[in-house]
Amino acid sequence: MTATDTPTTPIPRASGALPLLGHAVPLLRDPLRFLRSLPQVGDLVAVRLGSHPAIVVCDPELLHQVLVNDRVFDKGGPIYDRVSDFLGNNVSSCPHAEHRRQRRLLQPAFHPDLLADYARTMAVQIDEVIGTWHQGQVIDVLHETTRIASRALIATLFGSGPDPTTMDQATADIATLVASTYRRTLQPDWLNALPTPANSRHRRASRRLHATIAAYVAEQRTRGDTGRMLSMLLEARDSEGDGQGMSDAQCIDQVMTFFFAGTETTAVTLAWALHLIATHPALAHEVRDEASRVLPAGGTAPDQLPLARAVVTEVLRLYPPIWLSTRLTTADTTLAGHRIPAGTTIVFSPYLIHHRPDLHPDPERFDPGRWTGPAQPAARHAFVPFGGGARKCIGDQFALTEAVLALATIVERRHLEHPGAAVFRIPKPRTTFQPTGLRLRVTSPQARRPGSSGQAPSAHQQG
Repeated sequence: MTATDTPTTPIPRASGALPLLGHAVPLLRDPLRFLRSLPQVGDLVAVRLGSHPAIVVCDPELLHQVLVNDRVFDKGGPIYDRVSDFLGNNVSSCPHAEHRRQRRLLQPAFHPDLLADYARTMAVQIDEVIGTWHQGQVIDVLHETTRIASRALIATLFGSGPDPTTMDQATADIATLVASTYRRTLQPDWLNALPTPANSRHRRASRRLHATIAAYVAEQRTRGDTGRMLSMLLEARDSEGDGQGMSDAQCIDQVMTFFFAGTETTAVTLAWALHLIATHPALAHEVRDEASRVLPAGGTAPDQLPLARAVVTEVLRLYPPIWLSTRLTTADTTLAGHRIPAGTTIVFSPYLIHHRPDLHPDPERFDPGRWTGPAQPAARHAFVPFGGGARKCIGDQFALTEAVLALATIVERRHLEHPGAAVFRIPKPRTTFQPTGLRLRVTSPQARRPGSSGQAPSAHQQG
């Protein structure tokens, strides 16, 4: 692009910025509403994340350019800086210069040929968790889906895991970090450095989680009981590069991110799916019928459970777990004809893209039927829950397989309903988009018949 192609008008700015705080107030008070308002401002919108100036990409085609050109639009920015504080340098957060090598070393553990074997192992863990639910019990949904996700992750990728007490503490530490990282992204660095109770909890959780993972990796190396993932991490050599493997510190960082991302995002997605199934009894009946046909015959793949897969896909559209992310430009570039200097923070939000009414009609409505027919050309790049390009989540098919299988199994064997008349309200998203406070009552599938209550007209009204 030549200089004459560059627009003379600047990138439009979002209103409501405050001195020093920038757009931190709307991003903390009602971030989803703020994000939904930005496409009306422009395809690119200038904002400030606290004291950090940034540009939000609101157009799916422009976002596709950002995700594909990961050399220029590299991992970085305030969100990744805060996450990397405790997750370290791993395949998710490392810079472009290191990413290809790290991905090559990890990719064999996520080969499609392994998914069927993983799914059989997942099924055992799912059965064991839901086997502890009893008739009439009101469950903390996110807690239970976290149990499923963490047990499935450990059993499939790591062999044996930490003892239950240590694992419970690690799960609690992850929850603390998830709750605090988004807030720390919007706060100035000097405030994050103060010894406030919240900052102290964050630092303790980070140190303890890192120590837990380091001890676990060392123990597994000594025992030789490393499971598929750890074996590959410890033994892999980069035959296309320098021929070297990963150091212990690099292995710890990889295990940290898989414990965090592999548990948190799947648990959140499954929890939202159970909430929406509970508010749509006729759909629950259809998912149960599908599962009753497929699961006893040994079917475990998402393609064998198309309705359950459509439900999970629609959940990922409505409530993408990683709802806000950043990149950092490494060189001067252009986007939509605007000059973007090196060092610019680029913000993108799957939630924003997924809730554009021109791309997803009636975007607040929960409608798995969107995904049971051919994809609409206009929405080709308008579904990005796992990112895109070379940096697309390495475990996307692993996570999808687990979420679909868990949803189908739970719906076949248990009926879940909201325990009272009060409508569950959508909480503010944190580092991930969690349905915190969600409770459901467990009954048998025969306890309620389809159509016994009306369907919710809108995921956000009922959500």
